[in-house]
Amino acid sequence: MQSRINNPAMILPGAIETLQALGKLTEKSGLPQKIRELMHLRASQINGCSVCVDMHWRNLKRSNETDERVFAVAAWRDAPYFTDAERAALALTEAVTRLSDRPDPVPDEIWNEAARHFDEPALAALVLCIAVINLWNRLNVATRQVAGEWLKSAEAKAWVENAVAAR
Repeated sequence: MQSRINNPAMILPGAIETLQALGKLTEKSGLPQKIRELMHLRASQINGCSVCVDMHWRNLKRSNETDERVFAVAAWRDAPYFTDAERAALALTEAVTRLSDRPDPVPDEIWNEAARHFDEPALAALVLCIAVINLWNRLNVATRQVAGEWLKSAEAKAWVENAVAAR
């Protein structure tokens, strides 16, 4: 496998820094890292982004997530491993990721359940987190980025080092 071009965020000056800065805002929101990673993994599964699926299962494992939970993210509705707050975040992730799949893309039922578990700043972080991972998914899928290749780049190595240091 070979990508069509390098990731666009790494080609245009300032793009990677801008996207990373937006991601860091959600990290500073108080939204738990495991919830963010579960959301990232689920959106990436839906979008078929092998790069992000590869990255986010690794991030979950680095944060001592259990195999059962990582493996069950795609079937979270039927798995007993997730809290009500995680389920609400995953439901919102699916709705916002699949906007064109239904007449009311984000039904009140899904939004209200998320609002029951998260305050307004956390809800804002949830929506931004979903938007950012969907952006990364679209960049990677459109340019056919190869899973695992991102680990080899200098930018990715720096990103991984920064992410580990931040924890």
